[in-house]
Amino acid sequence: MNSLENNTIVLERKGPSLWITINREDKRNALNAEVLDGIRQAVIGAARDPDIRVLVLTGQGHKAFCAGADLKGGAAVFATERDDTSTDFGRLAREFRHIGIPSIARINGDCVAGGMALMSLCDLAVATEAARFGLPEAKVGVYPMQVMVYLRKLLLPRQVNELVLTGELISALKAQTMGLVNRVVAQQQLDGEVDRLIEQILALSPAALKKGQDAIHAMEGMSFEEALAFAESQIALMSTSGHAQEGMAAFNEKRPPQWAQRVKP
Repeated sequence: MNSLENNTIVLERKGPSLWITINREDKRNALNAEVLDGIRQAVIGAARDPDIRVLVLTGQGHKAFCAGADLKGGAAVFATERDDTSTDFGRLAREFRHIGIPSIARINGDCVAGGMALMSLCDLAVATEAARFGLPEAKVGVYPMQVMVYLRKLLLPRQVNELVLTGELISALKAQTMGLVNRVVAQQQLDGEVDRLIEQILALSPAALKKGQDAIHAMEGMSFEEALAFAESQIALMSTSGHAQEGMAAFNEKRPPQWAQRVKP
């Protein structure tokens, strides 16, 4: 199913999951304004659809998940709008942060520069063993500013320095060792591994996952005492929710919980 006239994004519903595919295989799935806006619109639509429980973000083909920004337009790809201080990626990142739906980056090939930023938006990442990762932005005179918002939390400082100061592409296995990706598999096993993750996510309470993710974001700017007090208040509230009641009843009755019945959170 493709809902975008510019054909840069393909959307496909697979049960309760929405797959978002960058459809620019001939350009190594490079990012431009249309791609970023297409993904953003898909994310907004998913947030409004109560039947979507998981997002999968990937690229077309086997060579590249995303090779970064399409530089044919020059520096314009990094610019902000006159009436808005946000970039196209910044607007997408803000939508992603508050969607409340677990997301998986399906890394089908090289994940470079802006591709690393896209991957970092997602909660989980599964990569093919042939994929390579890197931040070579300084080769064209810029710095991976926006991806640093995420990588400074995902990686150790010297790991970030190595990626940025050398521009070197690293293997999928090294990326996994560093903590960039969760799982590395052969190309033919990629979809099966993504499907396994989706199945595991669907077994959990969607309300619990959303509230938990919201709480993690809220605690980022808190002190230890503030975060602990906030967490204590949240677990007390969640323990009386409809999903908690259903989950505990299912545990005691030795049956699967019925989240599909849309128990009120």
